[in-house]
Amino acid sequence: MAGETILIVEDESDIAEVITFNLTREGYKVITAADGQKGLVLAQTKLPDVVLLDLMLPGMGGLDVCRALKKDQKTSRISIIIVSAKGEESDVVTGLEMGADDYIAKPFSIKVLVARLRTVLRRRREPPAQKDAVIRIHDLVINPGRHEALLKGKAVELTFSEFRMLHLLAGRPGWVMTREQIVDAVRGEDYPVTDRAVDVQIVGLRKKLGARADYIETVRGVGYRFKE
Repeated sequence: MAGETILIVEDESDIAEVITFNLTREGYKVITAADGQKGLVLAQTKLPDVVLLDLMLPGMGGLDVCRALKKDQKTSRISIIIVSAKGEESDVVTGLEMGADDYIAKPFSIKVLVARLRTVLRRRREPPAQKDAVIRIHDLVINPGRHEALLKGKAVELTFSEFRMLHLLAGRPGWVMTREQIVDAVRGEDYPVTDRAVDVQIVGLRKKLGARADYIETVRGVGYRFKE
């Protein structure tokens, strides 16, 4: 049990209590705030490792809290997991593009929340991946230097954009990527990729992965992530 500090910013007391109970049992130090302004102050003073941030908060909204944390050099490296209802997909996308690390939809499973939290914390501990480092995940090997993807030892023939998308997603397993983030990472200076094209390319990529198509998960209304 690492004892990392988790800040829960949630105005529904029953939800905050359930999360607090379970995370405390897992060995985490938990602090809570029932509104956005208090959450921001606690984040600035306590400097938690992760903030579990609701978006629909009284007073200062979750997006404003996220924006303030990411703009402040003192708090910019705090990881943020958005915990929100599925109906707020456009806000979730905005939060992810501001720098939030993940998104969990309400209602959620505590087991899923703990697993996602562990993933975010693991990323914080890991050194940043080198751009050309070979990625080995599940039965997939991705070699960016050779522009080569091997599935069970067999080459998968991918287009430029399919390869870049696979490399991006597999390099951050469990990390939700919005379509706009994928576009920004994939397109070159003169290489046009649009939000709509991302969906088309993902369909093609899944077909080429065959029985392993489920490695790429759709996060409805938000984007995609690679299965952990």
